[in-house]
Amino acid sequence: MVNGFFTQNVVAIIWDFDKTLTPTYMQTPLFKKFGVDEKTFWAETNALGAFYRDRGMQNVSRDTLYLNHMLTYVRRGIFKGLSNKMLKEIGAEIEFYEGLPEFLSEVKTQVESNPDFAKHGITVENYVVSTGLRQMIMGSKVAPYVEGVWACEFFEEAAEPGYLEKRQPHLFNKGTEGEISGLGYVIDNTSKTRALFEISKGSNKHAEIDVNAFLATEDRRVPFQNMIYIADGPSDIPAFSIVNHYGGRTFAVYKPGKLDQFIQVDKLQKQNRVQGIGEASYVKGALTSFWITNAVQEIAARIVTDREAALRERVGSAPQHILSDISEQKARVPVAVSQGDTGTKKNVVADAKNALGEMREAQN
Repeated sequence: MVNGFFTQNVVAIIWDFDKTLTPTYMQTPLFKKFGVDEKTFWAETNALGAFYRDRGMQNVSRDTLYLNHMLTYVRRGIFKGLSNKMLKEIGAEIEFYEGLPEFLSEVKTQVESNPDFAKHGITVENYVVSTGLRQMIMGSKVAPYVEGVWACEFFEEAAEPGYLEKRQPHLFNKGTEGEISGLGYVIDNTSKTRALFEISKGSNKHAEIDVNAFLATEDRRVPFQNMIYIADGPSDIPAFSIVNHYGGRTFAVYKPGKLDQFIQVDKLQKQNRVQGIGEASYVKGALTSFWITNAVQEIAARIVTDREAALRERVGSAPQHILSDISEQKARVPVAVSQGDTGTKKNVVADAKNALGEMREAQN
């Protein structure tokens, strides 16, 4: 539909980050910098749920455990001096799969350089929606190629009671920098769907549009059928489900050569959780790059079809000359009939008069 106040000519590609764009977790260079054993950190994180439940907690948010464990490492001096600025700097060391970040630009250019699509102003926007660390993503090589990033963030200095009266004046000095000390924004595998609705409704572009406000499909900036969601595993099932339900495209990737990861995404496809699967390789000629490129092209072509159909519906027919009286005028012109044809031809004038008489009776 294109009869709302957004032209709906945007194709949105939404990417998970870890194991989708990268072969390892983004925190790998962080652990290397501080000499922390990565396997130990994740083993501790995985055991935290049981640890806290044994000590009286009933509900534990699994997706935030690693964030709080990072803060514990900071407080214990293991991640000494870790700031948001440092996280962004370390993000530059994140390794990506083959073909990235160039593929993000190529798939966008292929659409925007197509004359048929350009005529309708069709564009491609890449987004990252991740349970990882936003500052690291913003410092990585993909940052210049994405339109927006939803991921977890830390604050450094906590606001204490009375801060509104500026009893903590250093809070208002923009140049200050300190260690991370608390969670400022958290996104988990379920709240990823909120990010999808923000993209759909245009809340990320227009702050006055609240994501929880009702907005009809025809009034949304990016309808779900214009979306492609790409991720690597079961943790993205809520997002896969939303995009599938509303007519978008879904694709799961696995690390090349990893049978266990292939089996995982193959199961997702067999359960109709995703529409396609492929190796996480984004070079030219790779199945995954073909699938994504084709999906983008098909969505763009459908946008063109929808917009042209809407145009035809809205633009009325041009005025035409009225011809209803031409037959009557011609009927008054006698036509000569040859003597030799009297057996097979009739007087045209007489026939015309009879026809006109019948038409008048019918009209009466």
